[in-house]
Amino acid sequence: MALRFTSEQRLDGDDGVLERRFTLGEIPGILWTPSPSPSPSPVSGAGSASVPLVLLGHPPLGLDRMYPRLVARARQAVADGFAAAAVELPGSGERPRWDAVERARADLRRAVEAGGPVGDEIVDALVLPLVDKAVPECRAALDALLELPGIGGPVGYSGGVISIGVRLAAVEPRLAAAVLFAGSFVPRAMFEEARSVTVPLHVLLQWDDEGNDRQAALDLFDAFGSEEKSLHAHMGGHTGVPQSAGEAASRFLTRHLK
Repeated sequence: MALRFTSEQRLDGDDGVLERRFTLGEIPGILWTPSPSPSPSPVSGAGSASVPLVLLGHPPLGLDRMYPRLVARARQAVADGFAAAAVELPGSGERPRWDAVERARADLRRAVEAGGPVGDEIVDALVLPLVDKAVPECRAALDALLELPGIGGPVGYSGGVISIGVRLAAVEPRLAAAVLFAGSFVPRAMFEEARSVTVPLHVLLQWDDEGNDRQAALDLFDAFGSEEKSLHAHMGGHTGVPQSAGEAASRFLTRHLK
């Protein structure tokens, strides 16, 4: 798939970050890089020195809806000496709706509203098709982004749907380290895939996350095959991640990507 830049801007109040929106085939994405001076052409890259790349994961709510959180993370990544990128997930944003996943989301809402357990069939129908489609798209994005001037390896992955991170860490040899957020449902099949993950991992867990099975998150962490893995648990709900957690994740990626 060909990557085509559609816009670029220096972020307001920040001369150090160049933001460029792109399409990869029909997939929208955003790339943030250290901003050169003078400004490059839209396809020229971000300068002569190559920097590592961090692929920013996010929930399937759409890039525009997630933009404030993504751009904050991207600014930090650039400040740490990286480029950062995010691609729209299947069925999100302006991408075509996915009937099977929409039905699974409706089943999930009904199960949660009823106060009962969320069955494996619902979790599988909701997450596995997303993983199967999103991970090859992430790898295609890496193919294109790593060809750009000014961007090189190694590659890190940070945040988003944890099952996507697990699969990507298991199959993508260019991935040197991953920060995973244990804040989403995990199909049982992903536990076996976790055993084949060997890259260094930094896993965040909100102890009182109302939408996450804490024990399943602990079991998944135990299943990872990585020799270096750390679990960082904090009190609070899904959106209560403390600032210190982001700072620790930033130090982890800096240690492994530089």
